Amino acid sequence: MALHWKLVVDSRNAPAIADFWAAALGYEVEDPGTLIDQLLAGGQLPEAAVIEHRGRKNFRGFAAIRHPDDPFDEVSGIGRGRRILFQDVPEGKSVKNRLHIDVHAGEEGLDALVTRLESLGARRVQELDKGPAGHWWLMQDPEGNEFCAAA
Repeated sequence: MALHWKLVVDSRNAPAIADFWAAALGYEVEDPGTLIDQLLAGGQLPEAAVIEHRGRKNFRGFAAIRHPDDPFDEVSGIGRGRRILFQDVPEGKSVKNRLHIDVHAGEEGLDALVTRLESLGARRVQELDKGPAGHWWLMQDPEGNEFCAAA
């Protein structure tokens, strides 16, 4: 039996880092606006728990992205497939990630991928050659989380 899962990433600014990763991976930023409106109207959610980001209502401290081809709940906006949730935490990042994302270049090639990721706010850290594993870059997202860009 397959298990349902999502990757949860601690963040300082969940909506902004969700925007970065959605653009980097070609994912969609989830839109929980309909659910938030229902919860506000029913008195089940205080206004202080809601922010606006890029013209959309969002839960304060949370933002998620989902694969555009996967199913999602139309009321909550929550993806039912490949999904990454970003949640704000009070402490900053202090050590190397123990889990990271590898972004593989498509037909555009590694150089174009790395350039595109940099234009979104990523930073190159180290160029690496892993022999049979190929050429790749260790990079950081705008919040300093390590990830790899590979051919």
